[in-house]
Amino acid sequence: MDLADRASFGPPPGFRRRLHFLRKSHRAALSAPLVGGEVAEPVARELLAAEPPRGRPRVEVMDDGKPSPGPLSETSEFLFSFGVIADIQYADLEDGYNFQGNRRRYYRHSLVHLQGAIEHWNTAGSPPRCVLQLGDVIDGYNAQYKTSEKSLELVMSTFQTLKAPVHHTWGNHEFYNFSRHYLTNSKLNTKFLEDQIVRHPETVPSESYYAYHFVPFPQFRFILLDAYDLSVLGVDQSSAKYQQCLKILRGHNPNSELNSPQGLSEPQFVQFNGGFSQEQLNWLNEVLTFSDTNQEKVVIVSHLPIYPEASDSVCLAWNYRDALAVIWSHKCVVCFFAGHTHDGGYSEDPFGVHHVNLEGVIETAPDSQAFGTVYVYPDKMLLKGKGRVPDRVMSYKRGNALQA
Repeated sequence: MDLADRASFGPPPGFRRRLHFLRKSHRAALSAPLVGGEVAEPVARELLAAEPPRGRPRVEVMDDGKPSPGPLSETSEFLFSFGVIADIQYADLEDGYNFQGNRRRYYRHSLVHLQGAIEHWNTAGSPPRCVLQLGDVIDGYNAQYKTSEKSLELVMSTFQTLKAPVHHTWGNHEFYNFSRHYLTNSKLNTKFLEDQIVRHPETVPSESYYAYHFVPFPQFRFILLDAYDLSVLGVDQSSAKYQQCLKILRGHNPNSELNSPQGLSEPQFVQFNGGFSQEQLNWLNEVLTFSDTNQEKVVIVSHLPIYPEASDSVCLAWNYRDALAVIWSHKCVVCFFAGHTHDGGYSEDPFGVHHVNLEGVIETAPDSQAFGTVYVYPDKMLLKGKGRVPDRVMSYKRGNALQA
C-alpha cells in the first residue's frame, strides 16, 4: 500500500491499535454477517477481545543454508526453506515520497533490491523450495505513465533468473495497473503451480477468485488467498460484482473520498483494501479441514493482513474477522504472511498463529535490504531477515482450536 493511495488527508487515527479495536468495534458483529456473507463459524468473543502475547525478541540465525535451531530445540532437524519478499512496487521513476513527505520511495532501486534477493537465494547453501511474492510488484504510477506492461515485463524477467519457483499474490497496485481479466492471463498468475488433492473436489478453488494451495515439502501445505476477491479495483464498473462491492464499501465508508479512513469506526473499509468472499472462505475451510485430518502444518499467504495486533488497522482486509474465524477453527495453521503495510509487523495470536507482515522493498534505502528466508523445522520456523526485516523464531504452539 502506498500512503499516496489515501489521497489528500492526514494520517488516519488509531495507528497500531491493539486488539481492543476488536473489543471496541462491534462484538455482536462477530456472529453476524459481514462483507463475505455469513461467518463460517462464530469465534468466541472473549478470544477476539483477548490480549495476545507480545512479539518474540530478535534472534541470531545462521545463514549458511542450515541455520542453528537455537536454544529452543538443539536436536531439531532442518527440513526446508522458502523466501519471502513484499511490495517491490517498481517504476522507472526518480525517488519520491509518501503523501506526508516523510517516507522516501525508491522506485528504480527496488529492482536492484529484488536482484540482490534473487542472487542471495540462488547462491544459498540450501536453496529455497519456493519464494512467496506478497503483492504490489510494480507501482501504480506505471498506469499514469502508461508503462505498466513494460515495467511488469522487466520485473518478471528478473524473477525468471530465480532458480526456485515463485508464487505471486495480487495487491492493490496490481489492480491499479491491470484488470482482473488481464492478471488472470498474465505471468503473475501462478495458479499452475497448485497441487490437487485427489478425491477431494471440495479443495479445488473456484475460477472466480485467485487462490490455490501447494505442498513444497511433505506435511506442509501453503495456501495463497485472494484478498481482493471483494473489491472495486480491477473490476468492470458495469458488472454486478462491482456494484455489490461498491455497496459494501459505501455501506461502511460514507466519505466522498473512498480511499480516506477519516472518521471511520472500521478504518479498513477503504478503496485500496478488499476482502474475501464467502465462497473463498468456504473453500479455505475445506482445505484446512483436510490439513487437520492429515496432520499437516499450513502457511497462509495474502497481500492484506488480517490480525490487528500485527498491522495498522487501516491496512486490514475488509472482513478480516471472517478469515480469523475460519483459521481459528482449525489446528493446522502455523503462520500467516502478508505485505501491504510497508512498515512490517508481527504478532502471535491467541491460537499460536504467527502473523508476519513483511517490510516493503519500495521504502528500503539502497544501502539496506528487505526480504527474508524462512527455515522450517519440525517444531518451528526461523525467519532470517535481511536489512529492514528482523529475524524471528516462530514456534508451533497451537492449543486447542475452536472446532467447527
